[in-house]
Amino acid sequence: MSDILLICGVDEAGRGPLAGPVSAAAVILDPARPIAGLADSKKLSEKQRDLLAPIIRERALAWAVAYAEVEEIDTLNILQATLLAMRRAVLALPIQPQQVLVDGLYCPQTGIPSEAIVKGDSKVAAISAASILAKTARDELMLKLHMQYPQYGFDGHKGYPTAAHVAALHEHGVSDVHRRSFRPVREALLYTQTKT
Repeated sequence: MSDILLICGVDEAGRGPLAGPVSAAAVILDPARPIAGLADSKKLSEKQRDLLAPIIRERALAWAVAYAEVEEIDTLNILQATLLAMRRAVLALPIQPQQVLVDGLYCPQTGIPSEAIVKGDSKVAAISAASILAKTARDELMLKLHMQYPQYGFDGHKGYPTAAHVAALHEHGVSDVHRRSFRPVREALLYTQTKT
């Protein structure tokens, strides 16, 4: 085992939505237990992701999912909050990796040698696995938030800025789980203030 390099793939989900946390996952795959069908989570259907997620959790040597909350997104900005969620995911792994490969342009500060890979979720299996876990975990969380705030339709758009979501913001106002630093939310706040 000692001569195998423990590589951890890292990816996020939920940078673009107007509501809910941003999630990140870190995955160390087991070379002895390959998983067929891994791909960038955005290229897979929801059904495919839901089938792959438990297989990844079962076969990976280690995995972790972490979040940065709405307040952290609004305080730090979405990029820094994403890096924070990624750092939390890597540091939460029960096994420490020797190398961290991250989808995108930036690496979180973990104290472990790291490399950012553009379109890494389509090139590196461990990053693909991380993208699937980050996405399915966040979608599950948004379904729970839908139970608390059914008027926004989180079960459909998962917090992304669809026309229906923006219309719901204007109709019902801004909830505690909306990102106030995002322009459509700021505009909805102004709209509801001028309306009253």
